[in-house]
Amino acid sequence: MAAASGHVEAAVEAVFREEWGRIVASLIATTGDWDLAEECAQDAFARALQVWVRDGVPSRPGAWLTTVARNRAVDVLRRRANETVKLQQALLLSPGDGPAEEHAEEPAQEPPATEAGDGIADDRLRLIFTCCHPALPLEARVALTLRTLAGLTTAEIARAFLVSEPAMAQRLVRAKRKIHKARIPYRIPPASLLPERLTGVLAVLYLLFNEGYTASRGPDLVRPELSAEAIRLTRLLAALMPGEPETMGLLTLMLLQDSRRAVRTDDSGMPVPLAEQDRDQWNRAAIEEALRILASIPGGEQPGPYRVQAQIIACHARAARPEDTDWAAIARLYAELAVLAPSPVVELNRAVAVGMADGPAAGLAIADDLAVSGQLAGYHLLPAVRADLLRRLDRLAEAAQAYRAAIDQAGTEPERHYLQRRLAELTSP
Repeated sequence: MAAASGHVEAAVEAVFREEWGRIVASLIATTGDWDLAEECAQDAFARALQVWVRDGVPSRPGAWLTTVARNRAVDVLRRRANETVKLQQALLLSPGDGPAEEHAEEPAQEPPATEAGDGIADDRLRLIFTCCHPALPLEARVALTLRTLAGLTTAEIARAFLVSEPAMAQRLVRAKRKIHKARIPYRIPPASLLPERLTGVLAVLYLLFNEGYTASRGPDLVRPELSAEAIRLTRLLAALMPGEPETMGLLTLMLLQDSRRAVRTDDSGMPVPLAEQDRDQWNRAAIEEALRILASIPGGEQPGPYRVQAQIIACHARAARPEDTDWAAIARLYAELAVLAPSPVVELNRAVAVGMADGPAAGLAIADDLAVSGQLAGYHLLPAVRADLLRRLDRLAEAAQAYRAAIDQAGTEPERHYLQRRLAELTSP
């Protein structure tokens, strides 16, 4: 029986979110061709929209898509091989040559195998390490992995980096070209080379988790399959590099953040602020595991940025009630983080913490400096933070103006609806 078009579109969208990275990583492992892998994966999803309406959604949609994509890749590679043979024939034929039958087509070659003798049976982790080769600039490493592994659009990645979409498109093209020209192998490197890739790999996993934790675009605020994949891959990395402090710090950070997933949105998908969440519904098992990992991280050295962020989130996790939160400690930790990993987003988070610890006027001074600098132009959380601080200072007209700016810049429908509700509360008689 034919499936309804809307049902099929929803199924394709769901499997895209869950399976894109695995399918593309598998195709890259098979073909060694990044562009071909993405193209064939996209063709498979387009094919699903047609076939599944007629035949119904298969019981294992991921396996169906992988097979269709792989068959398409094999066909393309065979056609290329045949075209190469024909070109060779044309070049060899000249007056006095024998008949063309003497140069009959050779059997097409199977797709080339790529180097993966690393003992880790996970194409996605190999993909991350390939993308994070030190020959590539750090931002290119992260962007390329988000594109190929998470299936994020160029626009979504550009938003994460606060750059224009054309600029990000060029970075992605250059990164793929570099991998091809430098013959960077598709594998997890030897143990001696792991540390030089670690910074890029951790950055990729962190941004992958963040895109799942708070989506940059689309109808949903959260994409739990991306967060779950980031946690899974970080666990694999922790097993690959046991005792590495920043890997343990990142895993702790992810587990603590993800422990609140069930209550971060209400039944309608609207975001629920941290102070309004039902803390009894937080995942206590995840919190306890994370705090054990955090306590086990070796001391005696300057904590890295992921460990400091984990310490910040741990302050929230340990507070039984919102009013028990140690905001002074959080503000100090954000000041430390601003030294370790300076960025306007860290400074905005520090503004929130200072606003809670020292009063809204102190937090607003930091947020206003950021607004003047222009570093977060178009980033909706800056006017949203300013709006909340202005509201607490009873500067309601300015707060309303800031809320409107945040609504215009918000990337997801739930965030827009939440900000519209806060604006309505502010302006209602």
